[in-house]
Amino acid sequence: MAARLTTYDAFWSFYLKEHSKPLTRGLHYVGTGLVFMLFGIGIFHESVFLFFMPIAGYGFAWASHVLIEKNRPATFTYPWWSLISDFRMFGLWITGRLRPHLKLAGLS
Repeated sequence: MAARLTTYDAFWSFYLKEHSKPLTRGLHYVGTGLVFMLFGIGIFHESVFLFFMPIAGYGFAWASHVLIEKNRPATFTYPWWSLISDFRMFGLWITGRLRPHLKLAGLS
């Protein structure tokens, strides 16, 4: 059994390696984008849409791990760091700043 990660910096590198394929990251972006959209609709229009936020976010993410990456989602072992990292990866991607992080994690 692998040693438990004890720092967020170590987790971040692990997290990126668990999302090594561009399609995996792409499905995460779809899910995270839907989370933001559903949040806006839920807050400003109809609160029932808030219920669908975790379904959209985790649905796309977990499907990508099972079908594409063929690994176990990090959220099962590190739920909070994983959630933070989903939003961090999305933010870095949407602002065009993800590539250096991927390179530091040994990915291109």
